[in-house]
Amino acid sequence: MGSTSAGAAPFVPKTISLTTLRKSAASCRGCPLYLSATQTVFGEGNSRARIVLVGEAPGDQEDQKGHPFIGPAGQFLSKCLANAGISEKDIYVTNAVKHFKFIQKGKRRLHQKPSVREISACRPWLEQELEIIHPNVLICLGTTAARAVIGKTIPVTRHHGQKFSISWCANTMVTFHPSAALRAPTEEGRSRTKAIILHDFKIAARWLHESVE
Repeated sequence: MGSTSAGAAPFVPKTISLTTLRKSAASCRGCPLYLSATQTVFGEGNSRARIVLVGEAPGDQEDQKGHPFIGPAGQFLSKCLANAGISEKDIYVTNAVKHFKFIQKGKRRLHQKPSVREISACRPWLEQELEIIHPNVLICLGTTAARAVIGKTIPVTRHHGQKFSISWCANTMVTFHPSAALRAPTEEGRSRTKAIILHDFKIAARWLHESVE
């Protein structure tokens, strides 16, 4: 069945394409999360995407159906992208961790934040996705994604919308995960977070326009 000690690296194929990565990731045993998850949820979108969005990990609906960002957060994400003038044909979406992490509460499965070890174990898949696509703009949705992509904790409240330059993309930013806008405890908090995400996506759209001129 394979060891989890080396993370996902032993499961990454030698011949690299998004298709081969997706097929190989389906049998990844790089960390214990595969034991309870329904399936691997790999990234999806245009293989020549100019914008890559990285989230945290699949949720309950994504785990059941095998596609990223198809739940309420994904619907809100699509709406924000459209309002910012970003076309879906320019997008590739993925997660820092490819398996659903949860605790069981009765019949409900409650999402849990991946650990640093789990993020590190799954990082080889993300590295290869970014190596293949090399986007013009890279957006980290939340602190978990930022840690996976940038390699350190980035406080989103202080640094959202700012530009970070990394090896895969000179136009890298951090913003809030769409779920943060949906789960904020007050209406004011939800409205504020939604406005920040939309504002940051408009910045990303401007970066994209500038990078292809």
